[in-house]
Amino acid sequence: MTLTKMKTRLIGDKRFYGKVLAILLPIIIQNTVSNVVSLVDNVMVGAVGTLQMSAVAIVNQLLFIFYLCIFGGLAGAGIFAAQYAGAGDVQGVRYCFRMKLYIAALMSVLAFAVFLIFPENLISMYLAEGTNAQDAQSTLKFGVSYLFVMLIGLVPFAVTQAYSSTLRELGETKVPMIASVTAILVNLVFNFILIFGNQGLPFLPFGPLGVVGAGAATALSRFVEATIIVTYVHKNANKYPFIKGAYKSAKVPLPLFKDVAKKGSPLLINEFFWSLGMAILNQCYSIRGLEVVAATNISSTASNLFNVVFLSMGNAIAIMAGQYLGAGKNEKAKNAVWRLLFLSVVVCVVMGGLLIAVSPFIPMLYNTTETVKEIARQLLIVVGALMPFYAFAHGTYFTLRSGGKTLITLVFDCGFTWCLAFPLAFTLSRFTALPIVPMFLAVQLLDVVKCIIGFVLVKKGVWINNIVDETN
Repeated sequence: MTLTKMKTRLIGDKRFYGKVLAILLPIIIQNTVSNVVSLVDNVMVGAVGTLQMSAVAIVNQLLFIFYLCIFGGLAGAGIFAAQYAGAGDVQGVRYCFRMKLYIAALMSVLAFAVFLIFPENLISMYLAEGTNAQDAQSTLKFGVSYLFVMLIGLVPFAVTQAYSSTLRELGETKVPMIASVTAILVNLVFNFILIFGNQGLPFLPFGPLGVVGAGAATALSRFVEATIIVTYVHKNANKYPFIKGAYKSAKVPLPLFKDVAKKGSPLLINEFFWSLGMAILNQCYSIRGLEVVAATNISSTASNLFNVVFLSMGNAIAIMAGQYLGAGKNEKAKNAVWRLLFLSVVVCVVMGGLLIAVSPFIPMLYNTTETVKEIARQLLIVVGALMPFYAFAHGTYFTLRSGGKTLITLVFDCGFTWCLAFPLAFTLSRFTALPIVPMFLAVQLLDVVKCIIGFVLVKKGVWINNIVDETN
């Protein structure tokens, strides 16, 4: 490929970037505000104590599995919805929305069953054998209390995702952003009020609620977000015609149901086992003690703030590529994917550098030990250095998914985690005395391999596929 052709393939014109910005900016704003508030929340809980912060981190890691199962379960219908939107098929989008509601309900019931039956068993997995018995018991107690309150917000969260994901597939990203940012601000305000009680605001009639207050604030914000987005969509049914008659019938055509199940099952399986893999990776890291749990929590919370660009770019790739494929514009889909991948990597070189630059200062926000702060600083440096690789791997995953190649994405994402990352982390944590930072670096460097595989798959064009034509 000549330099001119490469430049044309990787760099778009003003119109292209205008469209990207319209889709991407609201998602970035939403994710940025969300992660800023998560960081502030984390600092608030950390101010209560290291054990409380570790307990919240453990529970959030477990809930992360539910969140990704929701995303994965809805993603199968979302692939079809994006392509139906590109083809101008409103009824097809409506059918996909109904399937999302069914999936969200099923996922919520399963989550309630698991978390209510096995709360202590799940949290105890993260408490290293060498942990002081009193600290372990306190962490377990804090974790169970926080988990039970957080369960209240699972259903509104699932409903919100069904609505907001459908809007994004239509190219509407502002409304989900507004609903999410409003909920986040509610969460922030009530976190302060409920965590600190009259210690923060002397006129309050109750004392500090600690982790229970943090969970209550989050649950409340879930209801606020769901109320905003559901109300807005139904009041603007002319703008979003898929919602008209969405609840008048439970019908989903059998061929579409089968195809969504066929394409969506690998995504659900992938998100479940990938998130489970991430939880187990963190459990491997936690073998090194509660200080490592606290440090990885600080690192992940802070790095997520810098990851918003490439995480948001994945959504942009899925939306734009999916709509082009649904409209039969394969060449435009290819160009869009390569340009967005290139843009994501370039921006993440800058974002990674910024994360490394501020890595000494972020841990200082926390009321914790110097050891925890130093481990967190070093972990942030590793994440910052590898961010461009994370960006490319993430983008290739969403590229493969946009064309319905969900079985390939299952192998690419979940297979990679369980066949490479987990065995390495398990071996290093159980059979060596390697400190946490070099262990973490060794596992994260495997993403370079993932990038190579992703590049080959995208370049071969295995993802170029119009699935709505096949279904119709």
